[in-house]
Amino acid sequence: MGGAVSAGEDNDDLIDNLKEAYYIRSDLVERAFRAIDRADYYLDEYRDNAYKDLAWRHGNIHLSAPCIYSEVMEALDLHPGLSFLNLGSGTGYLSTMVGLILGPFGVNHGIELHADVIEYAYQKLDSFIKTSDSFDKFEFCEPSFVVGNCLEIPPESRQYDRVYCGAGVQKEHEDYMKNLLKLGGILVMPLEEKLTKITRTGPNSWETKKIISVSFAPLVLPKHSTNGKPKTVPLPKYEVRSLQELARICIRHTLRVTTDGGDSQSRGRGSSFSVGRGLAVAGLHKYGPRFKRRRVHRRHCNALVLATRQVVASSGIGPAPLDSNNNQGVREEDEEEAGEREVRRQMRGSRRLGRGAGGVVEEEETVEEEDEEEEQEEEEEEKETGELLRPQPAVNILRERILGLPLPEPLKMYLLYYREK
Repeated sequence: MGGAVSAGEDNDDLIDNLKEAYYIRSDLVERAFRAIDRADYYLDEYRDNAYKDLAWRHGNIHLSAPCIYSEVMEALDLHPGLSFLNLGSGTGYLSTMVGLILGPFGVNHGIELHADVIEYAYQKLDSFIKTSDSFDKFEFCEPSFVVGNCLEIPPESRQYDRVYCGAGVQKEHEDYMKNLLKLGGILVMPLEEKLTKITRTGPNSWETKKIISVSFAPLVLPKHSTNGKPKTVPLPKYEVRSLQELARICIRHTLRVTTDGGDSQSRGRGSSFSVGRGLAVAGLHKYGPRFKRRRVHRRHCNALVLATRQVVASSGIGPAPLDSNNNQGVREEDEEEAGEREVRRQMRGSRRLGRGAGGVVEEEETVEEEDEEEEQEEEEEEKETGELLRPQPAVNILRERILGLPLPEPLKMYLLYYREK
């Protein structure tokens, strides 16, 4: 299953394609997908295939196609503090993305049939926590996995707000799956060759929605026990956090909110998912090509200027004040380059103004050619100077803040989750 969108050159490119095809529709899901590189969950020799919209299997290790995971994440309607159960948790890729949204006070459990896949999932989870920059940009609900058949969960087990099954469910097991849900919960599973969303609206009432056609391997049926007693699989334990863990969560959250500008409380449904400027600066948003964004903005401004027959200084950017450091030579070069660019812009602006009051429509048609001309000039400048025009990766501000705290080194490392970088 898959192949619905074009392959990407990297993870961001793949997400762009999923957005264009309308598989990813919400900012929350987009941020989670961008935060975790799909290739990190592939074996090294197969990483070249990671950004294709195709399922991948090697032995017992399996990943569904990106378009399927996108539809699942959107259908689950996740937000901080929910409980989530992943039936057939596999590599942990989906559970890790879900954990970025649930936040530290959610519940993130998974059941996987194969012990070797559980081991692989924990290796990938450990690598994400220790090495990924995204771990410091989100408040994370770490997943817990157990080995077993998901059809052997005891009937008295706890229920969940959100449940996903990653294998084809036979019609006779539909009610079994529904009973895993809390009232108001959402179940997403492949049922009769359709990815299906089921919402529990009452103790015995449900709403069902078919999402897309899919092809999944069916659930593996439990084997008969030798002693005649039915075999059961205990779910992961729900452990109350220690005061020490809660203090770490609180300190990191406070530093992160300060880093994000203190306005994350006003965004979204909760504060467990750090959104806003902090994530944007970190490069987790990708709103499209840099030049395209600038072109759309300039076209709007130029049309407005011509329509009113007034020259408006829309940018308001002037030379920065000189500082007291010995950087005069560098500043002079920068000012000279800025002056040359400004001269080019003024020449283009004068050509545009010369078209008169009736030139708004003409301006709309010709401004893109001139913007492309400017892009080519900037690309040539980049080649000549070696200067990168794309934004550079942001510094891990949360880490820097923690390291700057007046605390003993062991306590700083505890706040950093003993991360290596």
